Amino acid sequence: MRKQLVEIFPQLSEIADASLRGLVERCWLTALERGGWTIEDLERIPFSLMSDMGEISLAAHTRNVTDCSVAVGKVMNNSGIAAFKVDMDLLTAGGLLHDVGKALEYSFNGEKWVVSSQGRMLRHPISGAALAFELKLPEALQHIIAVHSHEGDKSRSTTEAWIVHHCDFINFDPIKKK
Repeated sequence: MRKQLVEIFPQLSEIADASLRGLVERCWLTALERGGWTIEDLERIPFSLMSDMGEISLAAHTRNVTDCSVAVGKVMNNSGIAAFKVDMDLLTAGGLLHDVGKALEYSFNGEKWVVSSQGRMLRHPISGAALAFELKLPEALQHIIAVHSHEGDKSRSTTEAWIVHHCDFINFDPIKKK
């Protein structure tokens, strides 16, 4: 199953720390199992339930946010500005897991995608961060998941969390209809 996950998310291979990479894989596999999904479903699950989002899958959105985050992190690290030091493993893991809670927030009722009963109680940043906490992922990674969306607007954030937050909205705001 891990091989299939790397096929969906090739960015997993960019995480140099094997332990962190394994935790990211475990988090996705646990979320999919609890949500009743297969790895292949990541290409079917929509990244948003807003009707104007088209056919963009959770997998495609996750890859885009991760790639965007990594690109920004590289620019910041290459800037020569010490304050911009970015942990690229943490950033990549954060991009890959920012929406992991959507595997718990969404369900398919046979006709359309809907918010699950759990999703009505906890939006994906909270359920994703809770899962990351349960699986003992690093606190900095739990933080990225928890604050990547509007739930984190008033929270203090790490550089990596700011990058994922903004890259998520870069991959959302331009395509939503105003």
